Amino acid sequence: MTMKTGADMPEFDGATEWFNATGAHAAAAAQGHPTLVHFWSISCDICTENMPRVNEWRDAHAAAGLRVVAVHTPGGEADADVELVREAINTYNITEPCAVDNEHKLREAFGHEQLDVPAYYLFDARGKLRSFAAGAGGAGTISAALEGLLASGDSAAHE
Repeated sequence: MTMKTGADMPEFDGATEWFNATGAHAAAAAQGHPTLVHFWSISCDICTENMPRVNEWRDAHAAAGLRVVAVHTPGGEADADVELVREAINTYNITEPCAVDNEHKLREAFGHEQLDVPAYYLFDARGKLRSFAAGAGGAGTISAALEGLLASGDSAAHE
């Protein structure tokens, strides 16, 4: 079922492998911080074209508390090769925690039924979904939502 705005961020359980951190670390780091979860695939040209933009958001907004979690979801059998994913992580400078979702458990947890990649889920500091976007225009949509979230003051943790 597709996630609705205001839904809680799902757990990061079920990844077949993690790079740059563990799922527990990614979840702990996201608590109390705005978090962008982006789904991508090594065979997706739009994903790889947009990766520098995701990296730019990650780096430019880190001081404002933004956390980023990548989720590699295979688009086909060849994409499930963990060594190819590892190479892509290095090639595209993915330094944030990156889950490998070869069994689609994270995709299911996020309600990402269409398997469109790239896909972006933006959560506020309370872990509530604020925006979702996917496909070719998704980066532009989520960029505007990210700027709005950070400007609104809702990016800070609330007691």
